[in-house]
Amino acid sequence: MISKSKLRDIASYKLQKNCDAERVYVVEGPKMCGEAWREKKSIRTVVALPEWLEEVQNEWGFEWGRLRGAANESGMVRWHGMDIYEAAAEELERISGMKTPNKVWMLVERESESQQPVLGEGPVLVLDRIQDPGNLGAILRTADWFGIRQVVCSRDSASCYNPKVVQASMGGVFRTHICYTDLVPLLKEAAERSLPVYGAMLNGESLFSTILERNGLLVIGNESRGISSEVASLVTKRVTIPNLGGTCESLNAAVATALFCAEWVR
Repeated sequence: MISKSKLRDIASYKLQKNCDAERVYVVEGPKMCGEAWREKKSIRTVVALPEWLEEVQNEWGFEWGRLRGAANESGMVRWHGMDIYEAAAEELERISGMKTPNKVWMLVERESESQQPVLGEGPVLVLDRIQDPGNLGAILRTADWFGIRQVVCSRDSASCYNPKVVQASMGGVFRTHICYTDLVPLLKEAAERSLPVYGAMLNGESLFSTILERNGLLVIGNESRGISSEVASLVTKRVTIPNLGGTCESLNAAVATALFCAEWVR
């Protein structure tokens, strides 16, 4: 079993600053950890209940009953570049950031800095100051569902490596090309190339009567303040989701994104 000193070390990754310093992020739960494995992410550390390790041994290609015999004094087994630790439920609870820890915890290395999106080759979703991690995760999940692989975030948006974003994305964070950059130069480049830049705004043409070109860019603004004025000045077409009820002030950013993406791919 995992040693107390190693458990303390691993528990330190509950602090985002420690993850940022080492360019890693935390993934928890059988589904998300399974997604990370299947998408061939660079997994540094695995801490799991013995029954979970036995459940995945055929898929992963090891025999846990034999492998565990090679554990060192801290309880670690080195396998294919990963440090694997068997842990009890109460030990998982100590390192988990979730209210209800669930079988497995992973530390995954971040991708190298994402390149700028390739404009003119499919839809690009642009997120301006999305602050809520749950919203960002839901947006990445939606983009993944609709096959929109390029997502650009303003530098002051929530981090896609925030544990809440990772969990809410349901694997979308693993399959989506996510870039953090200054939006103004990007949108100016789109204008120079005569690519449409759609803005999700309250005062625009109805989404249901607008043809969204596949190679365009769609800007979704901040949850409470919408699209910033500087970015809005570069929007070439304002589009709105009709408020047929006439009472609610606005839609949740993630819900609005889902409606736009559905129309975009349709």
